[in-house]
Amino acid sequence: MITRWSVFSYGFFRSLPRINCPVMHDTTLSQPISRLPGMKDATIAHLATLDILTIEQLLEHYPMRYADLTLRDLREVADDEKATVEAVVLQPPTLQKLGTKKTRMLCKLASGTETFQAIWFNQHFLREKLVPGTLLHVTGKWKKQHRQLTVSAYEWVRPLSAVTPASLQPVYAVTEGLTQYAIRRAIATALTHYGQEITEWLPPSLVAARQLLSRREAIAKIHEPLTTADGEQARKRVIYEEFFHYQLRVQAMRLSAKRKQDGIRHAFDRIKIRAFVRALPFELTMSQKQVIADILREMESSMSMNRLLQGDVGSGKTIVAAVALYACILGGMQGALMVPTDILAQQHVASFMRLFSAAGIEIHIALLTSSVGERQRRHVLSGLLTGAVQLVVGTHALIQDDIDFVQLGLVVTDEQHRFGVKQRSVLRNKGWRPDVLSMTATPIPRTLAITAFGDMDVSTLTELPKGRIQIRTSWVPSQELPRVLAFVQGELQQGRQAYVICPLIEQSDVLDYENALHIYEDMQQFFGDAHVGILHGKLSPKEKASTMQRFVQGEIRLLVATTVVEVGVDVPNATIIIVLDAERFGLSQLHQLRGRVGRGTHASWCILVADPKSEVARQRLKIMTEVQDGFELSRQDLALRGPGDLFGTKQSGAPSFRLADPITDFACLEAARDDVAALLAEEAFWTDDTHAPLRHKVFHATEKAHALLD
Repeated sequence: MITRWSVFSYGFFRSLPRINCPVMHDTTLSQPISRLPGMKDATIAHLATLDILTIEQLLEHYPMRYADLTLRDLREVADDEKATVEAVVLQPPTLQKLGTKKTRMLCKLASGTETFQAIWFNQHFLREKLVPGTLLHVTGKWKKQHRQLTVSAYEWVRPLSAVTPASLQPVYAVTEGLTQYAIRRAIATALTHYGQEITEWLPPSLVAARQLLSRREAIAKIHEPLTTADGEQARKRVIYEEFFHYQLRVQAMRLSAKRKQDGIRHAFDRIKIRAFVRALPFELTMSQKQVIADILREMESSMSMNRLLQGDVGSGKTIVAAVALYACILGGMQGALMVPTDILAQQHVASFMRLFSAAGIEIHIALLTSSVGERQRRHVLSGLLTGAVQLVVGTHALIQDDIDFVQLGLVVTDEQHRFGVKQRSVLRNKGWRPDVLSMTATPIPRTLAITAFGDMDVSTLTELPKGRIQIRTSWVPSQELPRVLAFVQGELQQGRQAYVICPLIEQSDVLDYENALHIYEDMQQFFGDAHVGILHGKLSPKEKASTMQRFVQGEIRLLVATTVVEVGVDVPNATIIIVLDAERFGLSQLHQLRGRVGRGTHASWCILVADPKSEVARQRLKIMTEVQDGFELSRQDLALRGPGDLFGTKQSGAPSFRLADPITDFACLEAARDDVAALLAEEAFWTDDTHAPLRHKVFHATEKAHALLD
């Protein structure tokens, strides 16, 4: 699979001298699994559905966990406890049919002095094998009162064999039709015939310093551990190896960008930048000043900037982007800002125009979204080609094929995790190595930033602007909604505005959640038609723009909406946001919604209406009422949901690992990152024969990506 790391770093590796880097191909392990003795066609086909095609891929299909099959004395097993016992078949089994397709098989067994009934479901094919006198190990849940063991695993034992089955059995991810027994047998065969071909590619010094098993020993023990300690040691080695390989690719790519020195060297007047900042209607925080200084310094250099700007809701990322874009335009280049929604694009255009006009700065800013008419769109496209349009703000419309720039110098992506990796790269490729600034209001804990954004420099806004209102957050059951609405009515009578957020647009036959259309009708009856509006994704762009404009101007006092208002909507007069069925949302999304209020000088409230049915949902709501800091919320969201669920690995380009977990294995991740950084800084890495296997691993991946792209 081609990743962005391999594609971006290929040029760097191709440019390096190929000193002492022989072509190394492990032709043995790269053979197809069909070469393994005894492999059945059905097993080969099932393994292919798991993307296991070669012997090496089979050996790298690591166990998810281990089942403890330590033999127990049945007299010591508690009721409902799962246990493994050695038993002998006393009588032939009896088979019962359960419906047309299901079966239950009962067989009387003896374990020591204890006799019991073993039950197998849907395994009628064992009937002929369970002959009296057969010795086997059976694992299952013990029902002491009925003296029954429901068998979940079994293993035949030859009476005269001196070999005792391992007490720890690996449990693998399988697919329909592929049994644990079949995949264990295939892996055991691969280890027997090809285990000696497994080569080491980590530097011996690191293996010793980190007290790791050799790669050959680790792969053998992870599949066939004799003890729990064996399994833990093997997993430690594999997890470190996964992190090391990933960090090697990521850091080499960053090193590539820094060594090339072929980015845009922006030439702008810093005096004009300072004048713009002084003209702002507010004072920048120290955090904003530091981030702006870092960005401007990088823009002035010949290195291509690739920076992630993260900050809590309301921390002032937009003004940082405005300064960077202004610097780009002062240098005679064009800037582009891509956002996920039409509403946010329109708000950014209005915000930039207001900021630049207040400072007496004339910049031609254009809007390019699906709501822009064809005539206006052609005008914008022409302006981008001639350079008349200096700054364009748009949605996915910016990455269409017919969009071209005369000299694109800076690409800013707001709420970057809402765009796929390819979408972000398409916009960047519309210029010659433009600088890139990605922004997110979903604060990313350091654990995830190191993994998901290892190729980027990360800047963090750690302060909120002075005067930012603390939002009071409450959680109430749905039966309290009338009381909440009465409170909202009091705020509206004082001239304030409010949001009511629903998880759905229309009624669903599948999901029992409040929908915007139904709530809109209820709110009209409660507050009166003239003051209530509705906003959701099925409205046309013009309808959405009109509704939002009326809300901004105060004509609409209460806005019923879906999460289309989750990001970017800035109405300082809105002081209350009610989130219906709040248990349906994650912490980060709830925090984003909460950030729609408290943007002015008035006291503000976020009211979560929910009847959670699970403990996790209750935890999430409780955390929301207690924690205001977005970084802490994000950390707790990771703990509850995991990085993929929080951030969307497919969209963000965040890596996936076989065994490693960036959260629970963070210490190992940091160790691998530090080791890679030290290794790449050594000249010996690029020249010594001892590092040839490691160099080959990186070269091979990048060359493979290049060949596929060609």
